[in-house]
Amino acid sequence: MTPPSTEGDSGREAIGTRRGLFGVSGSGDTSGYGRLVSPIFMPDRTPRPYGGYFDDVVDHLGQALTTRGAPGLDDAVEKVVVFRDELTLYVRREHLRVVASALRDEPALRFELCLGVSGVHYPDETDRELHAVYPLLSITHNRRIRLEVAVPDADPHIPSLYAIYPTCDWHERETYDFFGIVFDGHPALTRIQMPDDWEGHPQRKDYPLGGIPVEFKGARIAPPDQRRSYS
Repeated sequence: MTPPSTEGDSGREAIGTRRGLFGVSGSGDTSGYGRLVSPIFMPDRTPRPYGGYFDDVVDHLGQALTTRGAPGLDDAVEKVVVFRDELTLYVRREHLRVVASALRDEPALRFELCLGVSGVHYPDETDRELHAVYPLLSITHNRRIRLEVAVPDADPHIPSLYAIYPTCDWHERETYDFFGIVFDGHPALTRIQMPDDWEGHPQRKDYPLGGIPVEFKGARIAPPDQRRSYS
C-alpha cells in the first residue's frame, strides 16, 4: 500500500512510518489494522509572530535568562513550536532547571504550577527516542504553555524538577516506571504502579504485548499475545 501524500508537510520532520493502528505485528492481537500506513511527523520550529501571548512569554523568558546570567534563550531552548494553539518550548535537558525556575519566578511569567509529567516514546527518532512533557499553568496570568525535553534511549537522564515544582514528585516516578526516563535528583525515584522487581517499562512502544488473563464477571479474557487472529 502506498503511504498517503505528504504534500503540505514540508515544515515537519518525518521520523518514520506507522503501519497498523498500533504498529503491532507477529501477535494474535486483533486491535490493529495492518493496511493502515501513515508517516510519522515531528513539528518543526514556528516562525514569529507566534500569536496571542506566546510572543510575550518567549520574550520575557529570554530577558529573565539574561538577567540571571544563564545561557541565552537560543542556547537553552532548541526550538519554539506552536501547534494546535499550544506553545511548546523544546528545552535542552542541561538547562531545564534554570528555564523552569525563570518561568516560575519571573513576575511577567509566573508559571506557578506544573500540572504533571508525561512520557512519550518515539523509537524511530534517532538519539531522541524518549520525551518528557511538562504542562505549566500561570494562575496569576491565566496562561498555559508546555516544556518538552528529548533524550536518547541510551542515556535517558533528565534533571528532576521536584525542587522547583513539588507536584512533579509522583509524576516523575510514574514516567520513570512506564518509560524508563531517569530523573536525576529526585528524592525517591522508585516504581509507583508496577512492582519493584518488574522488568521493563510497559508504555514504551517496544514493550511486548504479553499479559495475564483477566476475569470479568465470570468471563476469562486471554492476554493479547494469546488471542486468536482474524487476519
